[in-house]
Amino acid sequence: MHKLKDSQLLKCCSYINGSWHSSDSQFDVLNPASGAVVAVVSNAGAPETELAVRSAKAALAMWSAKSANERAVLMRKWFDLMMENQDDLSRILTLEQGKPLGEAKGEIAYGAAFIEWFAEEGKRVYGDIIPSAAGDKRILVFKQPVGVVASITPWNFPNAMIARKAAAALAAGCTFVVRPAAQTPLSALAMAELAERAGIPAGVFNVVVGEDARGMGKVLTQHPDVAKFTFTGSTAVGKSLIAQCASTVKKVSMELGGNAPFIVFDDADIDAAVQGAIDSKYRNAGQTCVCTNRIFVQQDVLEQFTDKFTMAVAKLTIGNGLDGAQIGPMITSSAVSDVEKLVADSIAAGATVIFGGKRDPAGENFYQPTILTNVTNDMPIAANEIFGPVSPIISFTDEAEVIALANSTEYGLASYFYSRDIGRIWRVSERLEFGMVGVNEGIISNPAAPFGGIKQSGSGREGSKYGLDDYLEIKYVCIGGLNK
Repeated sequence: MHKLKDSQLLKCCSYINGSWHSSDSQFDVLNPASGAVVAVVSNAGAPETELAVRSAKAALAMWSAKSANERAVLMRKWFDLMMENQDDLSRILTLEQGKPLGEAKGEIAYGAAFIEWFAEEGKRVYGDIIPSAAGDKRILVFKQPVGVVASITPWNFPNAMIARKAAAALAAGCTFVVRPAAQTPLSALAMAELAERAGIPAGVFNVVVGEDARGMGKVLTQHPDVAKFTFTGSTAVGKSLIAQCASTVKKVSMELGGNAPFIVFDDADIDAAVQGAIDSKYRNAGQTCVCTNRIFVQQDVLEQFTDKFTMAVAKLTIGNGLDGAQIGPMITSSAVSDVEKLVADSIAAGATVIFGGKRDPAGENFYQPTILTNVTNDMPIAANEIFGPVSPIISFTDEAEVIALANSTEYGLASYFYSRDIGRIWRVSERLEFGMVGVNEGIISNPAAPFGGIKQSGSGREGSKYGLDDYLEIKYVCIGGLNK
């Protein structure tokens, strides 16, 4: 039915302590493009989640005792298997999540790249010897794995969001438990199957799938054996999870919502800016936390940019991700309704639809790529994270004005701007209040770069050498009596 080369990659049970756990309760995983049932999955809950945490705790001593090189060898096998099975993994991803198959293949490669990156980076966890004020003492600093890591990941990147957390955790010597989104559990379970084939020991990587978000989340955030909790999702849910972690003072990292500005200055390469905006806004039907949310265009090039951007958007094709379309479905009909309301409320406030603006005949979960003009920064479409294929265009007059407009949000994840003025590039990069800035570039994520935000977009970093630190504790050792 699913045309997989390896049917064993389609798993329907939680993976705990190296075994597949079924249950009497089940739930359907639906294809958002067609509404068809992709798989019927065992519905785990709090008891299975607690078992996964206990299993991860039991495996911790063994896994952390391995050398960084031993862990890297196993992780490299995991990476190789993911790339060898890229076609099947991407097909599973598109079936459950909806994004175009080409984007899904890109996500598999992107997620696997974190496993490869951290497999090597784990070998470079260095400590320090600090000069002591006393001659008979030595001050040592070294880093140790934080312990059991628990994670909750979202539906929009069901492979990569797990890979970049798990890869850092395992490379640091931690064990890992993840609850993927109930809409998209199959990608996580396929990763578990390949981890087992790679030789990752039982209990080191655990996947618990179920619909009881509250009960499972309570275990992951409050269990005393969990040392660190990491989450990718909305700011509202993230705040609640942070509060739940407080009772056991867990180490926490959060990758939360965004409201990314995309600024086009009058000295920009307009054609490059149009392509960058397309790349940043419309991948995954606009359902990413780093998607462009507000497009600011300097007044002198507003008409030129808008015309070229509209022509480019008009060429985008809509349909099932398995059929070569560039814009796939949104995850649910209710997600489409949320976007419809943002657009309607903004039209009522004075915005104008110049392209799109409604559900597409392709299906209930499809929304047309849309462009709004006459938008102001306080309209609902600009003040809220859209999470859909809608581009509001806002005009501005000068640099100081647009920096103030861009920064006037509680979010601080990603931002983008296009300019060929080297002085402006430095000034604006430094003044934008966002954890990531793309300059003349609409796609900025890669394993070597620190992904993360400031303000209410979260804390901590994923990827890069800095991402490993989020899974390590610093230990200070003072050795005295050396002159006796």
